Amino acid sequence: MKKILVLLFCLPLLINAQVLDDFFKYSTVYGAVNGGNSISDVDVYSVTNGLETQTIETPFDYSILFGARKIKRFGYEPKEAFKRGLEASFSDGATEGLWLNEVEFLFQAEYKRQEGENYFDQHHMVRYISDKWLTKVEYLEDGFADVKYFESSQRYRKEWKGISLNIGIAQRMSEPYGFDPLEEWKLSNGNLHYTYLAIQEGYSVEFDGQGGVEYFDPQGKSVATSTEVWEAVVVPTVLADYTEKKRNELPINWTHSWVVGFDYYKYTKTSWLHAWGNVMPLHFSDDENEFSYYNFNGGQWKDYSGGVIFGHWVNKNLGLFIEGTYNKYWNREWHGFSAGINYRVF
Repeated sequence: MKKILVLLFCLPLLINAQVLDDFFKYSTVYGAVNGGNSISDVDVYSVTNGLETQTIETPFDYSILFGARKIKRFGYEPKEAFKRGLEASFSDGATEGLWLNEVEFLFQAEYKRQEGENYFDQHHMVRYISDKWLTKVEYLEDGFADVKYFESSQRYRKEWKGISLNIGIAQRMSEPYGFDPLEEWKLSNGNLHYTYLAIQEGYSVEFDGQGGVEYFDPQGKSVATSTEVWEAVVVPTVLADYTEKKRNELPINWTHSWVVGFDYYKYTKTSWLHAWGNVMPLHFSDDENEFSYYNFNGGQWKDYSGGVIFGHWVNKNLGLFIEGTYNKYWNREWHGFSAGINYRVF
């Protein structure tokens, strides 16, 4: 009886272990640390009290990332010895993959410092493709592009002359894009009263009575001894911090949309083309939410994303390629591309 009870207790754990084993089968779990030089130091000159020089130093760039990946490689993708996190996998943006009736996923988180700014980037994706339908869930946070959202979609798909067409609905969660926290600080001439805003945020200004000026942060630390440094270095940070604080105070917005898309993939050893695209032409949002993008935009708008990967060997020596992705959500754009020519000498 004790053995039976132990077996009954452990059976769910064994089943879950088998499910997890099947889920992560053929996947790669990786971690990496990368680094390098950043932009060079900048000297800022002031002649208010004689010649003064202030050097703005930018620390080196680095990144620490961890991830897990289970996405079947397309024919044009090389097999890597190691995953370092620096690879530009444009194909990850495609709606569909090569596996049918199999879960594919990507989980990656990266903490990095780039050009003196710290970011925590994430890209998580899970998709499942069947003969007649597909579903995809994705979360993207790109600090450098200043975009962060969650998206899920459920679509009907149909093959037509080698092209996979799909249509369905999408749900997205994001911050209230379109909201401008600086609008209330703008003057009638369109300029911004940035110094008064900084004072409201805890900064202070002291004049020595002889034409000199010194600026202090909310902790009382001197951050600039000239108007030039204040406007060029400190004010942009003040505005960025204020904007981020105000946006974080607002609730997350839901947007429901119709989505239409296509995927096309054809590969041979000498030529390949992989293309995909998605359009969200109609959106539905809560009319009572004053911070919805629908209200900021004054009505409907179009969101779209797409990518293309093309390569062709003209002969055994000469080859050319072009690849890239483009995204536009809530009138925010982020993209990447690569193009070139290879000539092999035998």
